Amino acid sequence: MKDQCSNGLQALFHNPDVATGSLGELLNHSSALLCKWLADAPNHGPRPGLIVQPLAEPDVAGKQIDELWRDLSSLMDGAYRPNHPGALAHLDPPALNVSICADLIAAGLNNNLLAEELSPSLSRLERSLCSWMARQIGLGANASGVPASGGSLSNLMALTCARRAANLQGRCDGVVLTGAGSHVSLNKALAVMGMEPDCLWRLPLDPEGRLLPAVLADALDRANQLGLPILAVVATAGTTVQGVVDPLRQMAALCKAAGVWLHVDGAIGGVCALVDSQRWRVDGIELADSVSLNPQKLLGVSKPSSLLLLQDSNHLRTCFSTGLPYMEQATADHGGELGIQGTRGAEVLKLWMSLQYLGLEGIEKILEGAFLRARSLRSLLEALPLHLLAGDLHLLSFNSAAASADEQINWRDRCHKQLLESGFWLSKPDWRDLPLLKAVLGNPFTSAMHLEQLASIISRSL
Repeated sequence: MKDQCSNGLQALFHNPDVATGSLGELLNHSSALLCKWLADAPNHGPRPGLIVQPLAEPDVAGKQIDELWRDLSSLMDGAYRPNHPGALAHLDPPALNVSICADLIAAGLNNNLLAEELSPSLSRLERSLCSWMARQIGLGANASGVPASGGSLSNLMALTCARRAANLQGRCDGVVLTGAGSHVSLNKALAVMGMEPDCLWRLPLDPEGRLLPAVLADALDRANQLGLPILAVVATAGTTVQGVVDPLRQMAALCKAAGVWLHVDGAIGGVCALVDSQRWRVDGIELADSVSLNPQKLLGVSKPSSLLLLQDSNHLRTCFSTGLPYMEQATADHGGELGIQGTRGAEVLKLWMSLQYLGLEGIEKILEGAFLRARSLRSLLEALPLHLLAGDLHLLSFNSAAASADEQINWRDRCHKQLLESGFWLSKPDWRDLPLLKAVLGNPFTSAMHLEQLASIISRSL
């Protein structure tokens, strides 16, 4: 068999008869390259710049490995550096070391969680871990879920389940009620589901950025009066600009009384429900019919890491099971029948290893650290002539208290430039007619000293 296959291609793959071989050399070189890049973060700003890139298209003959390493290094030089202490612009913290290693192992295993026979151990681990996480956030004994490649897909699957549960499949006249601060992935979800943009009712928020129960109650009544079927209500546990959490418990009560599916987009704040000390921040999340949760946003699990969790996991089977006639019959549901995705890599491995390594105490420390940094920065900025927006999590958005919009925009751009020159990257969202600066305090390398420097630069800019 070996002689028949010796055509030169074997050298491109790891030989099962060799302990390390060329793969070991490649792994040693790549890990050294990555560690060097991570260690070099203080010598660069956190925001990636545009650099000369290597050609995308391959040559007729493959490149020599040394040349490939050089090209890879140039790409890495133009990458965002999440472990830089000044990387505060987005919901992209540095990855846990153990998660990076798990990603590597998952790539090497190259298992497919489409079907049980392709990955029996990992498939069972995935089901068990999803069930534990659903129970841990309070969804009940029969709860479970499925991983997805991002919160947008989690939200899409949730609304698909909601539509079927309401017996509205095949209809495009249903409405989804949500707050004006909810994620844009809801617009995409309805587009994929064949529904018009006006089927998404973005309801007005209170001055702090939350959807008030009274506003939701009025919208439920209005939809009924118009004879429009309500597909779902979507609450947000952590908006992307402010990090505010809707009043989940009151919204759940309204949905239960109306017989309407409640989905909570907890991509940002849902992980708070994993530990008792922070569960109060998302109180009522356990009453939802479905929850999107993204460990990549705050816990440092490398991308992508998102889950859709449901009180009744049978909805996944009802919505997405098609049968896999080309696979052996499984003792449990094939992974590919529990969601939209068929072929899936072993993303569960990095989530499992990260949670196992952290433990509940480690999760708690990561959350506490992020919320402490947010409180500290808010305290430093409160004495300045700024308008600080409300927030419940680790995001802080603010703008100048100047009177005119032009003055606010000029100050924001000037301050943003000065911050970048000093190694701090904040984002520049425009929200509710306000030009804002936003800091995301999920970076564990941002110290109290860094926050004081940040506040000092902002103060001088004013």
